[in-house]
Amino acid sequence: VNVEGLAEIKAIPDKVAVYFNVQTEGATSKEASDKNAEIVDNAITELVKLGFERKEITTQSFSVNPKYNWNSGKQQIIGYQATHTLKVEFSTDKTDKIGGAIDAGVNAGAGISYINFELSLAKQNEYKKQALEQATLDAKSKVEGIASGLGKKAGRLVSISSSDFGYYPWRVYGVEDAVGSAEMAKEATTSIQPGEQTISA
Repeated sequence: VNVEGLAEIKAIPDKVAVYFNVQTEGATSKEASDKNAEIVDNAITELVKLGFERKEITTQSFSVNPKYNWNSGKQQIIGYQATHTLKVEFSTDKTDKIGGAIDAGVNAGAGISYINFELSLAKQNEYKKQALEQATLDAKSKVEGIASGLGKKAGRLVSISSSDFGYYPWRVYGVEDAVGSAEMAKEATTSIQPGEQTISA
């Protein structure tokens, strides 16, 4: 007998994450990188002044790529662009800090990418265990029901497979909703508190 066990549990996010995007251009890759580093350093300094811990501010990605122009069918490098994604993460019991974080990053020259409610790694592991336990019990119950309906008993377990834990952050603001301005980001997140979200396994 092959059965699929399903489970849905309710999870409350324990983290707020504000993502900033810093883009700079220069005639050389070093010039683009130096300009970028200056904005990022300023943003971090302002965030730390507001009381954020340095460990709450992390780099998600950094890249420097050439910019091209096509002249007479020939590819020509006309400069470089540096892109840095910065993440500021803090507890959901401090949602009043969102506005300050937005201002600090934007005033330093960074753009708002999006704002999420997320699960910390510890919470992900906790909910993953709960969801998989419940899905396994659901599968076991189905097997026993099928066997009982046939006047039989469930035999030995032959094989098990599981799908990945179905967790995705819950976006409360993103550039797809607006143009990434500080005021619109703050307006969109004013008084928002994380509610229960459904996680499946």
